[in-house]
Amino acid sequence: MDRTKFAFDKTNFILLGIGMAVIIIGFLLMTGPGSTETTFEPDIFSVRRIKVAPFVCFVGFIFMIYGILRKPKSISENIEE
Repeated sequence: MDRTKFAFDKTNFILLGIGMAVIIIGFLLMTGPGSTETTFEPDIFSVRRIKVAPFVCFVGFIFMIYGILRKPKSISENIEE
């Protein structure tokens, strides 16, 4: 297959993989025990779950957007360099 017909190159896929891993880490940081009708769990308001995890997910989404929008170098550009 001709490599110039692909929309993504190896770097795009690496960026998409990094972004997906960071998003999964962010969602894992959001997990924890929840409150029930009988007990209140104050951990639902922790800094990790309210501020850190959404920021980590946001960074992951930025990686994903950059990985999609990044224009891969064509083969002719690589030969000239």
